[in-house]
Amino acid sequence: MPIVKYARAAEPLWHERDRKAQKCGLRHTVYAVNGDQYTGEWLDNLKHGKGTQVWKRTRAIYSGDWKFGKRDGYGSYSTLDPVTKEYKKVYTGWWKNDKKCGYGVTFYPGGERYEGEWSDGLRNGWGRMYYWDGSIYEGQWLEDRPGGQGMLRLPNENRYEGGWKDGKKHGPGKFFYLDKGQLFEGTWAAGIPKCGILIDFGRVEAPAPTQYPIPKV
Repeated sequence: MPIVKYARAAEPLWHERDRKAQKCGLRHTVYAVNGDQYTGEWLDNLKHGKGTQVWKRTRAIYSGDWKFGKRDGYGSYSTLDPVTKEYKKVYTGWWKNDKKCGYGVTFYPGGERYEGEWSDGLRNGWGRMYYWDGSIYEGQWLEDRPGGQGMLRLPNENRYEGGWKDGKKHGPGKFFYLDKGQLFEGTWAAGIPKCGILIDFGRVEAPAPTQYPIPKV
């Protein structure tokens, strides 16, 4: 009985192109099983180089640098506004190992904004935060909260300069009551002034000075 040999079906051409693209760094679009989409460069079947990722469930978009399958380098992350149906930037800056790391700008709901340094996805280092009420904090951050030395300027131009811990005034500091023309210099603990002295400071130029000056000791 003659032996019949069946020829193996030739591999579709698009399979070969897909494999080469993922190995050789060519730009290519790939859809995940859950519907996520990535268009960009590849290396050894991992996102590597320049590329754009679109998450199907959240409709969020990341466009920028990738390294061995993770966001790494410079990139921008945006989300879809459910009301306007337009994309709004959430973060633009540097990444490392899929987390914010280095200098970057983050936009929060309500118009708040942070400009400064990040580490492991948290605000760490020097940074400036613009709050919804018009207040501005500029200084050091530790694990996503003010920590170290910094200045908080209020909407009425009054300001605090000094130490911070866990997001609260802590340690030696000065509070300038520019609206009244006074200065309090002392020590804070967990946001509460514990001891210090209050003196007149620019009382003549103050918009709402106290009725009587503080007597000199």
